[in-house]
Amino acid sequence: MNWDLALEQFMNYLRLERGLSANTLKAYHHDLRQLADWSLEAGLRPTLIENEGLRTFLRMQATAGKTARSQARMRSSLRTFYAFLLEEELLDKSPMDGIEAPQLGKKLPVYLSIPEVDALLAAVDRSQSSGARDVAMIEILYACGLRVSELVSLKTGDVFREDGLIRVVGKGNKERVVPVYTSALDALFRYVQEVRVHLQPAKGFETHIFLNQRGKAISRVWVFKRLQALAVQAGIQKKMGPHTLRHTFATHLIQHGADIRVIQALLGHESITTTEIYTHLEQQHLRDAVLNFHPRKT
Repeated sequence: MNWDLALEQFMNYLRLERGLSANTLKAYHHDLRQLADWSLEAGLRPTLIENEGLRTFLRMQATAGKTARSQARMRSSLRTFYAFLLEEELLDKSPMDGIEAPQLGKKLPVYLSIPEVDALLAAVDRSQSSGARDVAMIEILYACGLRVSELVSLKTGDVFREDGLIRVVGKGNKERVVPVYTSALDALFRYVQEVRVHLQPAKGFETHIFLNQRGKAISRVWVFKRLQALAVQAGIQKKMGPHTLRHTFATHLIQHGADIRVIQALLGHESITTTEIYTHLEQQHLRDAVLNFHPRKT
C-alpha cells in the first residue's frame, strides 16, 4: 500500500465510520502528511516503518520547535493511523507501541467574570442594527456554551422558543439539546425579527440564523474578531474569543453548584476528563477566596 492510498482510506474511515468533524479530519491529514513526506524521502511505505523510525521522526518534530501539545497531537494521530492499519490486517503490530506522548501541564482556560460579561454586552452599540446581532451572538454563546462552529451553523429550526431549548449539532454531527434562559432567547428573536428579517439570504443559507451583509452565514473568523473588538471597547484585558465564552459558561455553572456530568452533557464532551478541567478552575476559585478573605491570610 502506498501513502496516497493509505491516507485516502484512513480519511474515509475517520469521516464515514468515526464521524469526525472537518476540522479534526484536517488536523489528522496534516499530521499524517508530514509523516508521509518524511517516509517518502526514506523510501518507506506506511507498513514498513518500524518503531525506531517513528521515534526518529518524532524527535525531528521536537527539534523543529513543535510545542508539547502539537507533539502530543501528532502521536495521537499516528497511534490512530496504525490502529486503523492493524484493523485492516495490514500490520501484525503497531510501531507506535511503547511511544508515549509528552507530558502536558494543565493549562487552565481563560474565562470572564460576571461583571466582565456585563461589560462585554454593554460595549455593544445598540443604536445600530448590528447591535441586535452582536447582543444575540454573545447571549447565545454565554447561555449555551456553544462552540463557534455550532453558533455559525445554527438554523431557525434548531430553536424552540416555547420550550426554551436549542438543538445543537456538534462534533461528528452529534446532536444535543441545551436549555436556554428567557433573556437570551428574547435577544435572539429580537435580532431575527428586527434585523435578520430585512436581509436577503443567499442560496443555501435560507435557514441560517446569523447572516452577514451578503446573506451568507457569518464566519468563525468574523465572530472571533468581533468579540475581540468588543472586549477592547469593554476594557477587558483577557484573551478573548468564542471559546472564552464557552469556558465562562461552564465555569460559572461549576461555581454555582452544577454537577460536572450535567456540564459534560451541555458542552457535548464525549469524555468526562475533558470537562474536569473546570473543577480545577473551581479549586483555584476557592483557593483565591481563602487567600483573599481569610482573616489570618497574612
